[in-house]
Amino acid sequence: MKGIYKTTLLLLVVLVLAACSRKKNTFLTRNAHAVKAEYNALYNGGVAFEQGKEGLAQTYRDNFWEILPVERLELEEKFDVPGTSKDPNFNKAEEKAAKAIQKHSIYIDGKEYNPQIDEAYMLLGKARYYDARFIPALDAFNFILDKYPTSNNINHAKVWKAKANIRLRNEEVALENLKKMLEEEELDDEEYADAAAIMAQAYINLDSLAEALPYMKIASEEVRDKELKGRYTFIKGQLYNRLEKRDSANLAFDEVIELNRKSPRVYMINAYIAKAKNFDYNNEDKVAFRELLDELENDRENRPFLDKIYNQIGEYYRNNNTIDTAVVYYNKSIQAVTQDRPLQAVNYQTLAEINFDAAEYKMAGSYYDSTLTNLNEGTRLFRRITKRRENLDDVINYEDIATVNDSVLRIAGMSEAQQLTYFTEYTQKLKAKAVADSIANASVEKGVANNEFFQKKTNQTGKGGPFYFYNPTTVSFGKLEFQKAWGNRKLEDNWRRSEKQRTTTSIEEEVAETIPIAENEMFNPQSYISKIPTDQVVLDSLAKERNFAYYQLGLIYKEKFKENELASNRLEKLLTYGPEERLILPSKYNLYKIYSESENAALAQKYKNDILNNHADSRYAEILRNPNTALATDESSPEFKYKELYQQFEASQYEEVIAKSDDYISRYNGTEIVPKFELLKATAIGRQQGFEAYKKALNFISLNYPNAPEGKQAEKIFSTVLPKISTTEFVGEDASEKYKLVYQFNTDERTALEALQKTLNRAIDSYNYSTMSTSIDYYAPGKLFLIVHGLNTKMGARGFGQNLKENKEYRVAKPFFEISSPNYKTIQIHKNLDDYLQSASVE
Repeated sequence: MKGIYKTTLLLLVVLVLAACSRKKNTFLTRNAHAVKAEYNALYNGGVAFEQGKEGLAQTYRDNFWEILPVERLELEEKFDVPGTSKDPNFNKAEEKAAKAIQKHSIYIDGKEYNPQIDEAYMLLGKARYYDARFIPALDAFNFILDKYPTSNNINHAKVWKAKANIRLRNEEVALENLKKMLEEEELDDEEYADAAAIMAQAYINLDSLAEALPYMKIASEEVRDKELKGRYTFIKGQLYNRLEKRDSANLAFDEVIELNRKSPRVYMINAYIAKAKNFDYNNEDKVAFRELLDELENDRENRPFLDKIYNQIGEYYRNNNTIDTAVVYYNKSIQAVTQDRPLQAVNYQTLAEINFDAAEYKMAGSYYDSTLTNLNEGTRLFRRITKRRENLDDVINYEDIATVNDSVLRIAGMSEAQQLTYFTEYTQKLKAKAVADSIANASVEKGVANNEFFQKKTNQTGKGGPFYFYNPTTVSFGKLEFQKAWGNRKLEDNWRRSEKQRTTTSIEEEVAETIPIAENEMFNPQSYISKIPTDQVVLDSLAKERNFAYYQLGLIYKEKFKENELASNRLEKLLTYGPEERLILPSKYNLYKIYSESENAALAQKYKNDILNNHADSRYAEILRNPNTALATDESSPEFKYKELYQQFEASQYEEVIAKSDDYISRYNGTEIVPKFELLKATAIGRQQGFEAYKKALNFISLNYPNAPEGKQAEKIFSTVLPKISTTEFVGEDASEKYKLVYQFNTDERTALEALQKTLNRAIDSYNYSTMSTSIDYYAPGKLFLIVHGLNTKMGARGFGQNLKENKEYRVAKPFFEISSPNYKTIQIHKNLDDYLQSASVE
């Protein structure tokens, strides 16, 4: 018996050892390695892979304002060190797949005999794909296609290869391969659906929506997974919408709605919302539509989606011109939003547009600020909103100046008794509010637990109030709430940690620092009266600043926003204040233009007669008398002044051009020629002061004259030309084929400069250098360059200068330096000659 036992044991050991061999193709080895690969490495790898996918899905947020991607995840290609992974789950899946290949592959004579190895390569490719390493993923899928032509994963690998190519922006390659697969292979329903969905995604990426639609229809019909069916059908509806086929889109959204609980509820709710956006307010039943929205709002299952529903109800009221109610629902949507930043941006942008349309530009500016905080920088919409917000800066600034200065001047004009009465009433209101606040705050606990901040409610009115930091009362309230919740904290990292609470101030000190309400200067009328300016110089300065603000507001409302009513209001009000002379005439002329455009003939004639009778010798009177006559030859006309100034610009008299431009801009303020003077001035500033000053001047023109041709030209230069010349780096001198020889002069050395130019021209003629020439170039205030052009090498430029210095006939002792044409252009643009000379001396 012992002998039989030993023999059996020996046979088992031999069989196990034989099964472990990867060099023999036997029934035992094939199945042993297949089982080990499937139920050990591949099983564990698959579990890790699914966990990684689940993690990606949980962090991903769909943007239903755009066409949804076929795959519910966001991946960007990584360029990390080869073999690295940022997600431990995908790293583990990749390791297990590689382990299965290394330990269980039976690859003999160019053929693989373990049926699980192609599964290992699929897992390897998928893990790399979901870890956003698409090129290594392609390697895995290509290996299956090259080495396992009979694998049952061939079509699966082709689809995943196409997905990886699409992620690499190789949509054309992916489409070509998938079309070939559809023509040559027999696919089951799932493979057909996957291939069609990926082809649709490729066409969507190429913005070929009409070509994408048929494939998305196939994918939505053939797919068996209910979650994907809801997603694909919703995308089909979005494509119909983008192709302006509203009825077909609504049918697709109805299909999503009919899936009900078979598909995630988020698709059903957004299908309802998408149908609502397609609602025809002129021809469809608005009562039934409102009832549907009420039903969605009141359904308890829809609580996670109330932000979207409230937004759509707001749209309903806005389309019915019930703006106040619409604003209420947009604010409810804002308060209900959780992590849907695109929806939050839409809400704020809509509120901004409502206020903009109502000419509440300051309020619109605050809502645009909130819009930008919910948009991704660099997007087209972010740039457009930023531009619109910047255009409101001047309005907000000048309205603030006008409001504050008006208030100060009005109070300064009161008698002492009136001032006392006014501030007594004001401080009594403040005191009553402070008492009420202190009573309300007495019941609030003074705990400073780290989570308390998030448990407290902010002071939200739900009425679409102004931006938090524009409201001093709200800011003060916020500071008090912060101190109650957190105590006194230093401005430093990790300020929320409990040990960061200040303990240096004792309770006695805090009590000592507390001032009773009755003794607080904030509630003493005299503390305000004492701050009222009484110096006439100060009051005159405030009045002058206010008057200019009103004038600028009139022009901005007229030119930028085409709000003639607001423009006339500001200019009419300005004239009642008795402004300085330079503002009176252009204000009257602009009022004439406004009332002419508004077809208010009586007021237009009033201001026309005023200008003709009281300002008969002015440029504006001449325009009114001869509106169709070209006055460019009239020496008193701005057109003549512009041509004269342009000639000075061409003569490099930049200081004079800048000074005279300022004078003409002030003199002709409010006329169409002002932007031309502004652009000429900006160009002169660029020539005189360099790149940064030119950039700032162009930005000013583009923001203040956006509708004028010069404003549009300035914007084009700012956005397209300046980025190309922004670098201050010098190129290598050997990289150029054109060089210059440069002599420096001060502007008071003009005679010596011209004498040297004659000498250089004589030398060029005597040497018979037909390709060389000289010129006098402006560099900066007080400095000119005498340039010798047409030199082909740096050594040639230096040699020519040295010859002139040593030649007895010329004896040019003036110091010089040689420079390549590209570097000369750089020093003229950026005015960085010293940097160049320093770098040249180092070389």
